[in-house]
Amino acid sequence: MKRLDVAVIGAGFIARTHLPAWIALGARIRIFSTDDQAGLLAEEFGLTEAACLEEALDGASVADICTPTTTHRDIALAAFAAGADVLCEKPLALTPADALEMAEAAHKAGRLLYPGHVVRFFPAYARLRSIIGSGALGRPAVARFTRTGRYPTWSPWFADTALSGGIVTDQMLHDMDIARWLFGEVVSIHATQCGHRATPASASASASASASEGPVATGSATLTHDSGVITQVLGVWGPPATPFRYTFHVAGSNGTLTHDSLAHPSLRLTGTAGSEAGAVPTGDFGEDPFTAQIRELATAFQGGPAPRVNALDGVAAVKIAAAARRSAATGLAVAVHDAAPRTLTEGSPR
Repeated sequence: MKRLDVAVIGAGFIARTHLPAWIALGARIRIFSTDDQAGLLAEEFGLTEAACLEEALDGASVADICTPTTTHRDIALAAFAAGADVLCEKPLALTPADALEMAEAAHKAGRLLYPGHVVRFFPAYARLRSIIGSGALGRPAVARFTRTGRYPTWSPWFADTALSGGIVTDQMLHDMDIARWLFGEVVSIHATQCGHRATPASASASASASASEGPVATGSATLTHDSGVITQVLGVWGPPATPFRYTFHVAGSNGTLTHDSLAHPSLRLTGTAGSEAGAVPTGDFGEDPFTAQIRELATAFQGGPAPRVNALDGVAAVKIAAAARRSAATGLAVAVHDAAPRTLTEGSPR
C-alpha cells in the first residue's frame, strides 16, 4: 500500500477528532488553517504546520477537509488539481450544484472523494443496517430517527444558516443520510425548522452574542422513499448542558427495532410470536466511529475495497437537505430528484 501523506485543512473540532486516527495509521501529516489553531494542534500532536494551502497540498496523497461548509468546494477543487484524494467533512457543500461539481471534478481528475458521513460508522447504525438486510424485521414500513446535542456555539458560523444551513443541514443531514442508506432514494420531503437563526447581515455579532445566551434550534423532516418506507427525522440543538443523544425506532412486518444511546448500549428487537424476529445479541458498541471511518477510507485511498460511503452519497445528502430547507421555508412538501447524472458512477474512478 502507498504511504498516507495527509494534508489536514482546518484545525477545529473535527480536525481534532480525525488526527488521532491518522496518527494511529502512521500517516505523515501537515496541517493548515487560516487562524492560529493549526500551530497549537501541530505542537500538541507533533505535526508539521504548513504556511499556506498550496504548501499543505504539495505532495499530499489525501486532503482531509475540516473547515466551514462554504469553503469545502474551493479546497476540494484545489486538492484534486494537486493530485490528492479527499475526505471532506459533511456536508460536502451547502448547495447541490457545488456538491455535484466536487463529485464531477473528482471523477474527471481520477481522484476519490468521500464525505465524512461518520454516523454510518457508529456501531449501532451499522448493526441496524445488517439486521434490516438480514430480513429479521420483515418488510420495513416506518422509521424514526432523533439526534440531540448542545447548540454548536464553539464556532460562530454555525448560527448563520447562510453559512451552515442551520440544524436541518448541519445536524439532521446525518440521519437523512442514514434513512436513505437504509431505505433507498428519497422522493419527497416535508420539513420544519425553528429557533435561533442569525441573519447574514448580523451573523458574526449575533452568533457571538448568542453563545452565552444558550440558543436553541429544532427541526423535523418527514421523508418518503421510493421503496414506500416513511421516515421521520427530528433534531435538537439545545442549551450547553444538553447531553448528546441519538435514538431510532424502526417498524417492519415482523417487529420493531429500537435504540437509545443514553438508555441502553445495545439494540432491542421485539416481534410477534413465531415471527423471524428474535433477540439481537449484544455486540461491541464501543468502537470510536471516527477511527472506524478513517481506517476504512484510508484503506480505499490506498487501493483497497470501496468504503460504505461515496461521493454520490454526499451529493444526495446535500440535495435532500436543500429540499428540506425549501420545505421549511415554504411549509410545503418538496420533491427530491436524482442526485447526479447517470454518467457519474458511484464506484472508484480508477
